[in-house]
Amino acid sequence: MAPSFDWWSNDSNKGTPVVVKMENPNWSMLEIEPTSDDDMLPGEQNHHHHRRRTGDKKGRGKNAKQLTWVLLLKAHKAAGCLTSLASATFNFVGAIQRRVASGRTDSDSSNEIGGGGIIENQAVRRRFYFFIKVFLWLSVVLLGFEIAAYFKGWHLGSPQLQLEYLMESGSYGVKGLFDSIYSGWVFVRVQYLAPPLQFLANFCIVLFLIQSLDRLILCLGCFWIKIKRIKPVPRQTTRIEDVESGDNTYFPMVLIQIPMCNEKEVYQQSIRAVCNIDWPKEKMLIQVLDDSDDTATQVLIKEEVYKWQHQGANIIYRHRVLRDGYKAGNLKSAMNCSYVKNYEFVTIFDADFQPTPDFLKLTVPHFQDNDEIGLVQARWSFVNKDENLLTRLQNINLAFHFEVEQQVNGHFLNFFGFNGTAGVWRIKALEDVGGWMERTTVEDMDIAVRAHLHGWKFIFLNDVECQCEIPESYEAYRKQQHRWHSGPMQLFRLCFPDIIKAKISFWKKSNLIFLFFLLRKLILPFYSFTLFCIILPMTMFIPEAELPSWVVCYIPATMSFLNILPAPKSFPFIVPYLLFENTMSVTKFNAMISGLFQLASAHEWVVTKKSGRSSEGDLLALLEKEAPKQHQQRGNSVPNLDALGKEETRKQEQKDAKKKKHNRIYTKELALAFLLLTAAARSLLSAQGIHFYFLLFQGIAFLLVGLDLIGEQVE
Repeated sequence: MAPSFDWWSNDSNKGTPVVVKMENPNWSMLEIEPTSDDDMLPGEQNHHHHRRRTGDKKGRGKNAKQLTWVLLLKAHKAAGCLTSLASATFNFVGAIQRRVASGRTDSDSSNEIGGGGIIENQAVRRRFYFFIKVFLWLSVVLLGFEIAAYFKGWHLGSPQLQLEYLMESGSYGVKGLFDSIYSGWVFVRVQYLAPPLQFLANFCIVLFLIQSLDRLILCLGCFWIKIKRIKPVPRQTTRIEDVESGDNTYFPMVLIQIPMCNEKEVYQQSIRAVCNIDWPKEKMLIQVLDDSDDTATQVLIKEEVYKWQHQGANIIYRHRVLRDGYKAGNLKSAMNCSYVKNYEFVTIFDADFQPTPDFLKLTVPHFQDNDEIGLVQARWSFVNKDENLLTRLQNINLAFHFEVEQQVNGHFLNFFGFNGTAGVWRIKALEDVGGWMERTTVEDMDIAVRAHLHGWKFIFLNDVECQCEIPESYEAYRKQQHRWHSGPMQLFRLCFPDIIKAKISFWKKSNLIFLFFLLRKLILPFYSFTLFCIILPMTMFIPEAELPSWVVCYIPATMSFLNILPAPKSFPFIVPYLLFENTMSVTKFNAMISGLFQLASAHEWVVTKKSGRSSEGDLLALLEKEAPKQHQQRGNSVPNLDALGKEETRKQEQKDAKKKKHNRIYTKELALAFLLLTAAARSLLSAQGIHFYFLLFQGIAFLLVGLDLIGEQVE
């Protein structure tokens, strides 16, 4: 038993034991025990005791057993990382395979008609894709050619290759067929390709700098408004206090319009929110303007309107027989009703918007004693901004649009583009400019420009918010952006003569033409696509034409930083935002060309798909509050309407059960992904560091979008 006793004694004299923490699948060592006598060779123990007595702290080294533990833990951790990486790779490859197996290309989806959309000529749609494919195959051929030249000894350490070097060695100093062909290629690109490419690059860089300067000035203007705490206030300040206390006596007649089309996901919450607006019932009329061509949806909306009528709301249902002109035609038809002449203001809410009860009390007083005001616009906020990566990136863009662009333009110019919803118009202003027109897909911008040309002023309220949804799928977002960027070019063609003839100041005309339309609607998508998706890859294969690093990296990073300032919680997404904006330049550029040259897709209108997410808190409370009332009203419903509603709902459920969710495969984005990745591989031969990383990550971003790996699936 003595040896056992000695063993326990020796163990008690050792230092702190090794403590190992396991975080599956990784290991980490928190503390290692100091060296003990039992872990040493017999010849080393005396030396070790001597170092202890002399106070030499270096003697407390790791022994062989502990080093083995460390190496094992590190190896296990590395194996865990490799396993995780391999698993992520397999999942990504599996997702790609599923996309390819079950996906539909964008050309297939173009044949689908929804929400008033029209079929576009396939020949027109394929022209842009053919143009990109030509560049892709050319880049693949050139990459193989350049790799062969690299191994033949044509090492390009820098993007400059002077033609004089070839001339000095006589007959271009070549030996063999390949060298002769490659030297001829170098001659052609130096003499004929590089100069025009460099000129185009310089031109786009100038446009890029001008647009960046405009963006910087807007940010400085917003910063000035924040510092000075400037905000629009009604002229009668004493009545503002009355409004806040509920004692306001200014209650003009207000018409509220809710245009919708086949939006059964959101009609209930929108009607509910509008019917709960705090405004005298006799001073407010709600028009539900239903353009749905689906009978089941029509019946459901009618039943919802009927329910609120029995609860005392002043609400009516309208459905057009001839559904021409999309949303503009719907609004125009509603404004032609005889009773509209009794109202002074009209408020518009799209089907997914949920105004707060005090919306009219915060907006309408700005019209009082100020006959020059034609529009009061509220800011949008989003119930689903954190739903996925796509909605987070959209929130960055829209936050900048409202807080910077519209707030600055509203304060300094009294003009901005109407957002189409969550705004209050003076009906006299609408009549003065000719009412709604169906000539473009951006009827809201159209009427705002015409009102500005007639001298009406606008007010933007950044502190008054109205909740709504933003698209959760890339397909819906892509359709929305196409409409938003093709419409302004249509409008610019149509209203340019009116701007020239208008009796407004030269500064206002210049602002409309050069800033509002050309710089922000035409130049921005043009240089974004041309510079970063075409010129940059081409400069890899024609290295004599250069793009400086500050154009590729520093200026875009700075602009992205400025864009993200109004949404500070989105700072972790600044890099994905920069890459995604360049990816969206393809859609925006295509839409801009369609609108500018009046192609078929410029007239395409597809209602943005909604998910039906309610706003937080207040609407949930309203649901609980209305539950007993709804139960009572069900007994008083019209029997025929209720039975028809059940029958149509049953048919719609059967129809929905047959639908399947498909992933889109976007051919243009995929072609550009491979083009950029090919150019990234070519940049390695010239040792262009920052260009390689930009092309690599931008190519991956295009690949993810092209395979529809961002956002939700669509039906």
